[in-house]
Amino acid sequence: MTAVIESEEHKALRSAVAALGKRYGRDYRTRTVAEGKPPAELWAEAGKLGYLGVNLPEEYGGGGGGIAELSIVLEELGAAGSPLLMLVVSPAICGTVIARFGTQDQKRTWLPGLADGTRLMAFGITEPDAGSNSHRITTTARRDGTDWLLTGRKVFISGVDIADAVLVVGRTEDARTGALKPCLFIVPTDAEGFHKRPIDMELNAAEKQFELVLDDVRLPADALVGEEDAGLLQLFAGLNPERIMTAAFAIGMGRHALAKAIEYARDRTVWKAPIGAHQAIAHPLAQAHIDLELARLMMQKAALLYDSGDDTGAGEAANMAKYAAAEACVKAVDQAVHTLGGNGLTREFGLASLITAARVARIAPVSREMILNYVSHQSLGLPKSY
Repeated sequence: MTAVIESEEHKALRSAVAALGKRYGRDYRTRTVAEGKPPAELWAEAGKLGYLGVNLPEEYGGGGGGIAELSIVLEELGAAGSPLLMLVVSPAICGTVIARFGTQDQKRTWLPGLADGTRLMAFGITEPDAGSNSHRITTTARRDGTDWLLTGRKVFISGVDIADAVLVVGRTEDARTGALKPCLFIVPTDAEGFHKRPIDMELNAAEKQFELVLDDVRLPADALVGEEDAGLLQLFAGLNPERIMTAAFAIGMGRHALAKAIEYARDRTVWKAPIGAHQAIAHPLAQAHIDLELARLMMQKAALLYDSGDDTGAGEAANMAKYAAAEACVKAVDQAVHTLGGNGLTREFGLASLITAARVARIAPVSREMILNYVSHQSLGLPKSY
């Protein structure tokens, strides 16, 4: 079975999640944003139904699937108008890293809660002066007896206010060379020395963004996830799912906008015919649909490669999927708004807010320019430009 043709199980999952999303929909999302609250009801129900942990091991309460299944969940919720951003973070990044590299105690402590939604973990990599460049991260961990002391700053960390802990990317000193190397630590949000400050975003989203200050946060030895000498490998084991899930987020958003535009183009009649009968309206919508379908194919390829254990192949495909999905999403949203004209900017139709939201997929978790750098260097063999 290839990623091109979905299995009956995947089709059933897609249908079931779509039904859940329809029960909540864009109105629910709009209301939670207006109230400044996270989508707790949808998160809890998705957890009870087993959708949040569909990628996590069955022995820890998960569904035993992979990123392919989790991407279906996020895409369908997005298509219904109620995407869950923290799906990208808590089960996809943090859950995957802990499931692959965590100790048995870490797995028992965190995975069941991440799977059913009763516990939530944020992910902290981005820094003010380093962005997502793991080689320039300045958050450092130093040993103090058997403990670790973690110091540094992070920015644009999603959902810290609702998280039980943050999986923080720091660096430790190699005892042999003195060079700093990436490492991952589970940091409870109530730890002494852990400080968070909300970032005032103009983007309307239910999930808030935070700046973190880690001031000699004392962590036990078992806060380290995986091997100290394999931090970079473990980091990218989380970043590839992040890119795949960002693609799912963008595809779902694009599908939602496109569906609104198609419905409007069928019903809106000017000069005796629905506007969708005119090629100037129909063709751009058809192009947007094609682009979204192509992006999904690359996303499915990336998920298949990742779930089969091909981290190298998944790295290339995940970056391409994220790039393609972001571009398709931005174009779909833009065309949807344009199709509705003035109505595309009204609260009634709920498309205008997607103009800003769609841009996020181009920027986060890695910019399209850095993806082009990656593909030109890694895939095409051209000289490295950075």
